[in-house]
Amino acid sequence: MGFFDTIQKPGFKANKNTKSHIKHEIIKAASDPRRTSASPLQNSKKYAVPSILAKRNDVTPKPSPQTRAQNVRKRPASTPQPLESDSDDDVSDNELGNTKKRARRASDIEPDLKRQIRSRKAFSDEDGGKFPMVHAADIASLSKPTKYKAAFPEHPQANEVNLQYPSASQKERYELVVPIQNDDFKTLEDIREVMETIISNYLPSTEASAMQNDSTGLIRRLKRATDRLAGNEYMDYVQEWNDTMIEFRLDGTISKAMNEWKGVDLKLLERILTQTYSRTVSPRVHMLRHYQNGTDNVYGELLPKFISSILKKDTKMKSDQIFVDLGSGVGNCVLQAALEIGCESWGCEMMENACELAELQEKEFNARCRLWGLSVGNIHLERGNFMTNSRIRNVLQKADVILVNNQAFTPSLNEDLTNLFLDLKEGAKVVSLKSFVPIGVKNQSKNSGAIYNILDVVEKTYYSACVSWTDAPGTYYVSTKDSSKVQGFV
Repeated sequence: MGFFDTIQKPGFKANKNTKSHIKHEIIKAASDPRRTSASPLQNSKKYAVPSILAKRNDVTPKPSPQTRAQNVRKRPASTPQPLESDSDDDVSDNELGNTKKRARRASDIEPDLKRQIRSRKAFSDEDGGKFPMVHAADIASLSKPTKYKAAFPEHPQANEVNLQYPSASQKERYELVVPIQNDDFKTLEDIREVMETIISNYLPSTEASAMQNDSTGLIRRLKRATDRLAGNEYMDYVQEWNDTMIEFRLDGTISKAMNEWKGVDLKLLERILTQTYSRTVSPRVHMLRHYQNGTDNVYGELLPKFISSILKKDTKMKSDQIFVDLGSGVGNCVLQAALEIGCESWGCEMMENACELAELQEKEFNARCRLWGLSVGNIHLERGNFMTNSRIRNVLQKADVILVNNQAFTPSLNEDLTNLFLDLKEGAKVVSLKSFVPIGVKNQSKNSGAIYNILDVVEKTYYSACVSWTDAPGTYYVSTKDSSKVQGFV
């Protein structure tokens, strides 16, 4: 399943027309976060230790809980699927080896020296680290017997765990259940994905290598316990994880690793967005299915790797700039810009159901970022028509990047938008799925005041896993306001 497959609208094809007076540039979106480059550690000696804490404290590790008599009998496993993965296969040994690939840093992107990624509040004892959030147990539990069943039926005491994140914030509460239907939330998979993402991003190479060891690493042992339905072992390993995370935070290991970041890794960003979405939108996704074709209220999403490419490569946004999403839906792009760039991020949406979900997402997103120890830019979500919303019209005058998913907008709305863009500041960039420059129009004195004469437009190509309504390639446009183009007619 892809990132937003639950709201895909099949059959919607991206247009790809031949344009005149538009520069052409084919650029692939950011690479799939599941295909990160291999770390040199994969070719080096592995640190074969059963417990990171045992290695760091130079003590003899406890015998593996596998020796306990009550868990010696093996049972067929039903390993849950990744929330983000579009593969239907269970996690194999080879796939697990892929977690050893260290999170790739965007070395080709100029670092933002003003960006403060680590949240000081999240690593402090302020308010005791307690705050409102949607725990996994709130959406997946035995209180919904038609949707979930016990993950470890032979061990009824293995019914709940609390998972420690990198920060000093509260733990997340998980009820150890598995879904009856494959499309529902997968608790055990979410726990494993959290651990793997933390290992890949928050730990130095030596500690990460030990946790990823094929034989004795914690992730391997956790998977074996899952496969054997060994609930007691599973709970022991989660507790070992929690103790390790707390030690790594207190001794500065996590902070030191984060200080070396040049940005927020795409896989980490997707994990946070997925967690936010699954706890707020997914249980209410039916609210997005009421739309009417042929109107401006057709719902579709630009997916994270596409937005990442737009923010980092196409527009080169920085944390002191302003991002605006016109027609922001449930707010995914607004939230992503606030976290990935750290910028002030605005969105405006007129569909009431989408607005309600966006506000739920914003609250949960801020809680999630605190769990992960990350700071975000200021987020502003506006309700109503962006053509008449006064706050949006004001912020557009100082905005640096404006995103318009106008693939399904009516011609009249696209025309109205061109007039709205007349007030943009010089150098502002508009990213859209349809061009605002008419085909074949030439710059002449009689139309020198038209918006299309002050936009420098570049046509680009996106590929698979970039939009929610199709997996086919399509075109998009990056337009930069440049009034010097009409100076000769003044």
